[in-house]
Amino acid sequence: MLSLSLLSIKNKPELIKKMYSLNPDYIHLDVADGIFVPSKAEFLDLPEGNQKLDVHLMVEDVEWYLEVYSALDPEYITFHIEVTTRPDVIIDKIKRKNIKVGLAISPETTVEEIKPYLGLVDLVLVMGVTPGFGGQSFLSDSLTKVDELYSLRETNGYNYLIEIDGGINKETLKECSKCDMFVVGSYITLSEEYKERAQIFIDTKKGI
Repeated sequence: MLSLSLLSIKNKPELIKKMYSLNPDYIHLDVADGIFVPSKAEFLDLPEGNQKLDVHLMVEDVEWYLEVYSALDPEYITFHIEVTTRPDVIIDKIKRKNIKVGLAISPETTVEEIKPYLGLVDLVLVMGVTPGFGGQSFLSDSLTKVDELYSLRETNGYNYLIEIDGGINKETLKECSKCDMFVVGSYITLSEEYKERAQIFIDTKKGI
């Protein structure tokens, strides 16, 4: 499934409208506070439409941004394990809003650190790049985490989706067969062949 990131075109409304017209499985909103990551990004003035939203909070104050972005009625809100010592509290607050919960891990974070919460979440987002900037190259070490999450899901009967974010394109996609959802940004949004490139991912569970 394609979760189309607008991060690389956040200040270009006309391009954003074109991306909406592709009808991806999800529109991926990378929200950045300039603290957890150096960059800043907000997505509150979006085109009208029925696109399902996949919100990725790259922020320190998750609870404040949760209140803001829950108003957009997203299907998923994902936060980073690195910003809190009580992920269970945030998970519960998101669920109380009838929104599915995602838990994200940055490149330096191990799967071991999120094991206690895997039975509570609907999605695990594995960062294939350092969070906060579009257009980076894929870190192949992230595939080890994908393998581990896939195995844990099979062994324990968990229901979370595995989402990969960062450096995903036609070539790196081939390495990610155990992922369910692909966050793709600049590979599509900054290309003149954006329609053809989006079609590689749209409505494709495994993407291969």
